[in-house]
Amino acid sequence: MTQTKFGVLLVNLGTPEAPTPQAVKKYLAEFLSDIRVVDTPRLLWWPILNLVILPLRSTRVSKLYKSVWMEDGSPLMVYSRRQQQALAERLPGTPVELAMSYGKPGMKEPIEKLLAQGVTKMVVLPLYPQYSCSTSAAVFDGVARVLKSRRRLPSLNFIRDYATHPAYISALKSSIERSFTQHGEPDRLVLSFHGIPKRFVAQGDDYEKRCHDTAQALTEALQLPAGKIMLTFQSRFGREPWLTPYTDETLKGLPAQGVKYIQIICPGFASDCLETLEEIKEENREIFMHAGGERFEYIGALNDQPEHIDLLQQLVTQHF
Repeated sequence: MTQTKFGVLLVNLGTPEAPTPQAVKKYLAEFLSDIRVVDTPRLLWWPILNLVILPLRSTRVSKLYKSVWMEDGSPLMVYSRRQQQALAERLPGTPVELAMSYGKPGMKEPIEKLLAQGVTKMVVLPLYPQYSCSTSAAVFDGVARVLKSRRRLPSLNFIRDYATHPAYISALKSSIERSFTQHGEPDRLVLSFHGIPKRFVAQGDDYEKRCHDTAQALTEALQLPAGKIMLTFQSRFGREPWLTPYTDETLKGLPAQGVKYIQIICPGFASDCLETLEEIKEENREIFMHAGGERFEYIGALNDQPEHIDLLQQLVTQHF
């Protein structure tokens, strides 16, 4: 009887290798070429992407990356590596590899490392708490592309999402309560999730529901008064309607409603990144304060907090 050898593949979105226009252009080209992310017909999308979006956005976005870049690299990569290393320490004898859907390390090398170590059962954990076709499904596609040319395949357990997992909700609750203790209780707690086009939901993506599932579970765990917690969606791209309410427009209107102090957390991000550290912590703070807000506190992602590693450990070992 063949002995089962477990291995874990953590997967996050990806990041440029450097905060330079060239590196950002290379990363965005790969990211925005994935039909899971942008499903515009290729003949129409290719000239828009290569002749308009990449030349215009690469320099601007590189400056934003530079503003949040850490000594060891991109925040998303730094925290994802820490998560990988911390989880590996919890699972002695079980190889844990990190892959990115876009950029480096891609899918191929980490999967091949696992298989080279004799892994016969691979647990794939996309680091997206709420499933979306544009994130979790893209991970599935990437794993399939690597394995489709191999004669011998490992058994696979693909963790679709963990939007209401008790350890996830508990970790978020603890993080929020620590912030309340440190900074005082705000007028509103804002839960800002990454947006997707409304059309994706109409076509069957249950991402919006999964975000609301998380918000409901967290609201119940925190036991805050009704109306104290708000759910919004950030990071829209392009001209078509995305999930609402939009984070930036919501924050712009809150001070006029007497909401002068907010704390904001981004539960859909397993690691801090450009969208949390620049878009929320900096850009949306400025929007809120300029509109008449008085206090703004960003509650960081779970990153490599011990409670987050507890969650990751529970998610993968349930399949061992």
